[in-house]
Amino acid sequence: MIVVFDLGGPLAAYSLLRSAGMSALAALVTSGILPATGIALGAWADRRLDVIGVMVLAGLAVGTILGLISHSARLYLFEGAVPSLLFALACLASLRARKPLIYRLAVELLGPNTAKGRDVVGAWRFPGVRRAFQVITAAWGIAYLFEVAARLAVVETVSTGIALIFSKLVPYAFALALSLWTLVYGEHEKRKAERQAAAA
Repeated sequence: MIVVFDLGGPLAAYSLLRSAGMSALAALVTSGILPATGIALGAWADRRLDVIGVMVLAGLAVGTILGLISHSARLYLFEGAVPSLLFALACLASLRARKPLIYRLAVELLGPNTAKGRDVVGAWRFPGVRRAFQVITAAWGIAYLFEVAARLAVVETVSTGIALIFSKLVPYAFALALSLWTLVYGEHEKRKAERQAAAA
């Protein structure tokens, strides 16, 4: 579904529409219908609209408005930076909360009633695990600020087509790399906390 509605579909639609003579801005706005459709179908299937879907839709709306007002394809491409910026700010703001955002997302994604979800909830009692989630959440927040900066730099310096490819492909690679680091670091910190608790 991601490949059709958020990756291959928009890229193919943009290329075809440009080949047919449509302007870069019109092709971008039209190809943006596919991600919005994918979010709508996912919300219908799950009977709810998740936070990520809301942020992506907000980004599409902001990009469309900016593009249509300014008649600039480059400003439209800023839409991808909106969800990333909101997520980064949410991560950093949650560091002042009792439980940081990445911990809440981990429990939600794993399922609080699954074995792995219960493991994460149970591990929260260890100070080292709590500290690790603080570090992970801060790392994600700071990393996504860099991702926003990279998006804006690419949009400003390369062609619209290349910027579109970057905006569709790189965020997934970025999120995958952060997720792998999080799993390795989180597991290491969890085991260290359990050893310390056993020794005490």
